[in-house]
Amino acid sequence: MARGTFTGGIHPYEGKELSKDKPIKIVLPQGELVYPVSQHIGAPAKPIVAVGDHVLTGQKICEAGGFVSAPIFSTVSGTVKAIEKRRLATGAMCDCIIVENDEKYEEVEFKPAKPYEEMTAEDKIAAVREAGVVGMGGAGFPTAVKFSPKEPDKIDYVIANCSECEPYLTSDYRRMIEEPELLLEGLQIAVSIFPNARGILAIEDNKPDAIAKFKELTKDLDNISVKPVKTKYPEGAERMLIYAVTGREINSSMLPADAGCIVDNVDTLCAVRRAVMEGRPLMERIVTITGEAVENPQNYKVRIGTNYRELLEDAGLKCEPAKIISGGPMMGFALFDLDVPTTKTASALTCLTKDEVAALEPSACINCARCVEVCPERLVPKNLADAVEHNNEKAFLDMYGMECCECGCCSYICPARRQLTQLIKGMRKIQLGKRKK
Repeated sequence: MARGTFTGGIHPYEGKELSKDKPIKIVLPQGELVYPVSQHIGAPAKPIVAVGDHVLTGQKICEAGGFVSAPIFSTVSGTVKAIEKRRLATGAMCDCIIVENDEKYEEVEFKPAKPYEEMTAEDKIAAVREAGVVGMGGAGFPTAVKFSPKEPDKIDYVIANCSECEPYLTSDYRRMIEEPELLLEGLQIAVSIFPNARGILAIEDNKPDAIAKFKELTKDLDNISVKPVKTKYPEGAERMLIYAVTGREINSSMLPADAGCIVDNVDTLCAVRRAVMEGRPLMERIVTITGEAVENPQNYKVRIGTNYRELLEDAGLKCEPAKIISGGPMMGFALFDLDVPTTKTASALTCLTKDEVAALEPSACINCARCVEVCPERLVPKNLADAVEHNNEKAFLDMYGMECCECGCCSYICPARRQLTQLIKGMRKIQLGKRKK
């Protein structure tokens, strides 16, 4: 087994003390719910309801638009008010189904297709697919596709990504503390899909209580173990975590399955357990509302489609935030409008009292090589950014720019405050767009 860490990385201010010790709070949405048809990697889902239709909680309102896609379900009962474009947290416009909440929360009947004991691996994957489960750590890759590698017998490890290395975020931690059995059962289900797999709970060592809890829960299990990993950002990035846990390496052209691994987020595995054992679709997730500008930082159990503004109003503000970020400060998106819906991949709302990025103007590179020291992909971010500024696509590709995981370590550490990650990210998008064409 590997040493529990990777080369490079940084130690930013964590900010987790603001919300980590507060129990999860359940909130019920008010007014309209907005369901974007693209809440996952792959083809957008296809609406199967019309304006004026009455829907129930748990009713499918969009079917998967292809193999790499996922269905979407209403999280409240009410009336379909419109199907129109709305803005997302990323700033993009997306087709959305708008449901007017009747606040009755009438549900469809949930039940698994078969008793769990009678389920084959294919049955479990089908249940996960039908429930619309996707990676809830941010990427949104459909979980049923992840569970369907070409050679399932070559999967050695199913890794529960419990590291939660992004600053300020504590939603996974609260799940581990409050609902550990849910996570463990989800991991056991995932492991049972692959004939030769073992399960690993990879938990950063800044969560000793969670490590102790899961060591106790797994002490009598032969195929599930706990692996403490070093507290360092971006420990939770898929490539970094696989290396830290197994010593195996993958690049941007590979999938984790190519290294004999499947990696799933905490909330994702909880959703897997509900889908397989209860027949319950993905309708909720834990969202952290935090930051120095928030009056009562809190983790909320949120029905997907709930407006961010409602959550922030419940938590309250101490002062006007200098910046509001959907997600955490390293990988999140700065918001200019709070009237955007939570989605399957919405992890947090971080409200900061200082905008350190805007306060400091970039200056000339001083060739200190700090960006090289911290890059977990062992790239030379300074040279990649120079290639982008000179529009030299060939040089960018020759220096393996597509291997960048966009973690932000280089921008964070740069004393010249160069916007290295943003430049590299922009060029990567251009190249990915060309590949699709």
